[in-house]
Amino acid sequence: MRIGTSSLRCEDCGQSFPELHAHDNCDACGGLVNLEHTFEDSTADTLRERFAARAGDALACGAIASGVWRYRELVLPSVDLVDVVSHPEGSTPLLSRESVTRWAGADDLRLKHEGHNPTGSFKDRGMTVAMTQARRGGAAAVACASTGNTSASLASYAAHAGIPAVVFVPSGQVATGKLAQTLAYGARTLVVPGNFDACLALARACAAQLDMRLLNSVNAFRVEGQKTIIFELLQQLDWQAPDWIALPAGNLGNTAAVGKALREAHALGLITRVPRIAAVQAAGASPFAQSFAGDFATRTSVTPDTVATAIRIGAPASWARAVRAIRETNGVVLAVTDAELLEAKAVIDASGVGCEPASAASVAGIRALRASGVIGAGERVVAVLTGSMLKDPDIMLKYHTAGETPRANRPIEIDGTVAAVARAIRGAEQRL
Repeated sequence: MRIGTSSLRCEDCGQSFPELHAHDNCDACGGLVNLEHTFEDSTADTLRERFAARAGDALACGAIASGVWRYRELVLPSVDLVDVVSHPEGSTPLLSRESVTRWAGADDLRLKHEGHNPTGSFKDRGMTVAMTQARRGGAAAVACASTGNTSASLASYAAHAGIPAVVFVPSGQVATGKLAQTLAYGARTLVVPGNFDACLALARACAAQLDMRLLNSVNAFRVEGQKTIIFELLQQLDWQAPDWIALPAGNLGNTAAVGKALREAHALGLITRVPRIAAVQAAGASPFAQSFAGDFATRTSVTPDTVATAIRIGAPASWARAVRAIRETNGVVLAVTDAELLEAKAVIDASGVGCEPASAASVAGIRALRASGVIGAGERVVAVLTGSMLKDPDIMLKYHTAGETPRANRPIEIDGTVAAVARAIRGAEQRL
């Protein structure tokens, strides 16, 4: 049973457009368009039962097994599953690790690990919806600007959909693992001088003039897929909302998606209270955190500089949507240093979980908020880890092999004797 219909509406002027409208911006005023659903003939209990039944489809293939399309009534109710472009994606674990909890100073901390998605990041959740809609709308080509994860995801899903893909990446600023994925999946990869913001400006111009469908997070359908991170973690918690949800913040698409998901879950009665959002930026790329400090009175931009390439963005595109999410949830925005997020990454990695540098910002932010008392003792917190540890192997190797870092696990050269092995083992025991 279909529970609603969808349409696009401009967030600035309120102009409405049909679901298959091909532009991310309003034709009347240029504002971003947002997908809105009219929910009908459903109750919270009915939805919970339906989602629970579908969770048992994990051994199936394609969209039936997808942790995104499990929630299709809340994502894109008009779609027929046979038209969906899916690996499948989603169904990522919610983990608990005592060593990470202890380091962060939180009493009840869970890790929602989006690095378990097919291309290794949360981007796959949004891409399955955006690519499905692009194919439904007859897109001749798809495009994105990217620091790496979006391009890897778009390249993979475009190959699956049979649609030509063009990606714009900043010269010298994409991690090895991500660039390798993008090339291997077959996307036409254009290396642009400047940073991500320059790439996005060029991608937007090309989408307008060269008949390409832009699939960056300004795309309303990307947001719909990324919402399912929240629906899924709430279901994993038996719909008992945590006190906080912490996540890395770069282009702010995820912050916007989290806010929209919580707004809808509460309105539908799936949860009885709304968690607070903690959006965590790298100190060298923290325009949103700087603006939050002034109650968002000004829209700040910076020249970004951080080892966390996934959030190395100086002029976030989903700004207004993210501001709404923070205000509606009584959320906070903060920045952590590269040293802090790399130490958090080392702790997460050593717990056997692992994540890419940007992902660790969420846990580093939780530690800072616990130390300042913003997150209280006993509050339940979920940290979203956005990508796999293998996304950026160069940074990981540098941390453990070069310089003085607090949790480095340096390789030890030995002379190939049992005595040398024994000495190395004793040294490791003393270090621990």
